[in-house]
Amino acid sequence: MRLLVTADLHYNHARSRPVAIDLIDRMNQAGGDALLVAGDTAVADGDWLERCLERFTIRGPRLFLCGNHELWTHSADSHALFTEDLPRRVRALGWHWLEGDPWIGGDIAVVGTMGWYDYTFASPALAIPKRFYEAGMSPAAAEYLKRGDLLGDRADIPESARGVMARWNDAKFIHLHRSDETFLNQRLADFSAGLNAAAGARHLVAATHCVPYAELLPPRKSNQWEFARAYLGSPKLGEVISSHANVSHVFCGHSHFPAQARLGRIDAVNIGSGYGWKTFCELEIGTLADNEG
Repeated sequence: MRLLVTADLHYNHARSRPVAIDLIDRMNQAGGDALLVAGDTAVADGDWLERCLERFTIRGPRLFLCGNHELWTHSADSHALFTEDLPRRVRALGWHWLEGDPWIGGDIAVVGTMGWYDYTFASPALAIPKRFYEAGMSPAAAEYLKRGDLLGDRADIPESARGVMARWNDAKFIHLHRSDETFLNQRLADFSAGLNAAAGARHLVAATHCVPYAELLPPRKSNQWEFARAYLGSPKLGEVISSHANVSHVFCGHSHFPAQARLGRIDAVNIGSGYGWKTFCELEIGTLADNEG
């Protein structure tokens, strides 16, 4: 089977859409036996998601993972979007909703989760207290926004953190009604169950939207970018993947930075698409069942 994989199309974004269209055209021309889109296709509000997915003409299984941007909304409950609305919409287009529902064909299985973050990847050099990550804003941003509830007496805010001006907009546009760590633990439980269900497959591909291994993170940049590292994923995702002996390949996105790593028996790839550029990967693996094509 020849599997095509991409992520972070951000189709609703004006700058991103033309390069996403070009990428989709190139993927359609390249062909393939199956397709995996690993999150951040488009926000749920409006019909951008449908408009993007309908552009793909590749026949065979089309596998979809949600990303954090699908949960951005101005009015709706993001958790209800994730558990009810988005799965319905994606399936109505003829795509396979991969979260909690592994795809198995022939001797191949693809298991996926959006994953989430728990601030484990936060930069230790900044030493920003956890409450700022929970609020999605750095100490300088909290100062600007007059968030006295976060600043307190400032005694635990080191000098290294006080000048960092940054926000993480998931905190503004996503409404999960539970902590990030609780949501991640729910994703980990479903992901592990899916990997167990697919354990009999000879070839097992794991996919996450958020980054599962530190080796797939982008290089260190400015303090603003360092603040964002807290939201790029969690090593707990990698621990779940690595605990399943027959996983051979892992794909992720989210960070907009391409990376590859050989981690024991696992070939791990961060797709690396960004707003101004798009990429896709091809994987030749196993044999696709005749009734799956």
